[in-house]
Amino acid sequence: MSSLAHFHFLRPEWLWLLLPAILLIWALWRVQRSPDGWGSVMAPHLLEQLQTSSEESSAMLRPHTLVSLMLLIAVLALSGPAWQREASPFSEDRSAAVLVLRVSPEMLASDIQPSRLQRAMHKIHDLLELRAGTRNALIAYYGSAHLVMPLTSDAEVIESFASGLEPGVMPQEGDAVADAIRQANDLLRQADAAGSIVLLTDAIDAAAGAELAELKGADVHILGLAAGPEVVPPVDSPPAPALDMDSLRQSARALGGTATAVTIDDADVRQLARRIERSFINAPPEEGERWRDEGWWLLLPLAALLLLLFRQGGAVVLR
Repeated sequence: MSSLAHFHFLRPEWLWLLLPAILLIWALWRVQRSPDGWGSVMAPHLLEQLQTSSEESSAMLRPHTLVSLMLLIAVLALSGPAWQREASPFSEDRSAAVLVLRVSPEMLASDIQPSRLQRAMHKIHDLLELRAGTRNALIAYYGSAHLVMPLTSDAEVIESFASGLEPGVMPQEGDAVADAIRQANDLLRQADAAGSIVLLTDAIDAAAGAELAELKGADVHILGLAAGPEVVPPVDSPPAPALDMDSLRQSARALGGTATAVTIDDADVRQLARRIERSFINAPPEEGERWRDEGWWLLLPLAALLLLLFRQGGAVVLR
């Protein structure tokens, strides 16, 4: 969950220490320009001729230089640089996802093997496997929307309930995709969880699609579960329209998400997992989440510079 686009300081008020640090660095370098006090009684061009080449070559290792670098690094570390978020140790992982599955007779079409609905089950399995340890929920819809499984980190339970879904168990015909997404948003809000909605469908009815633009909530990423018009389905396949990615992309844009066409490998699922994670990173921080303080990384160069001072001539004196 990292992105330098989100770089900021957790404690920016500590950056005010740069002002006294710069004054101290200026004083150190003023002393450095007058080694052993000769600069006050000797012309600069004569003093330059008296310096040895070893002194010039080791300028970057002089105590004044090392202390100056250490002051700057210490202030930056205290300011708490951060660019990625993490869950609080006292809260659950909040990168949740609600899977919304269309269960219609068209989903029994076998233009993609073994069928659109069975391929959806495979994709759900792969996605849950990639997101192991996170919370996920399942909603099924056709003419009406129904909560199959609330948010849980138990992937096996979700897969078990999903495997029992078929058009015959759905009470109504139609396309209640808007109701399903509305229900998914309510589920995320009630759980106080930041996350995304994954819509697994072969098509969205035009009338239902018009209603999507009015919905507000989590990003909705659509997985198109159908073959294109170039694929001839088997003769025993239930009739179903070919995949229309243009309409799915239009619906996804209205819902603030993306649309992905189904693939024979797991490339589509991996892309979905990345988009879910990206939506989570871009979401406003919720209670139980925090930005990770990366200032401790600066302790490594700080320690290395400190070690260089433990040598002969490593003392720094202000006169």
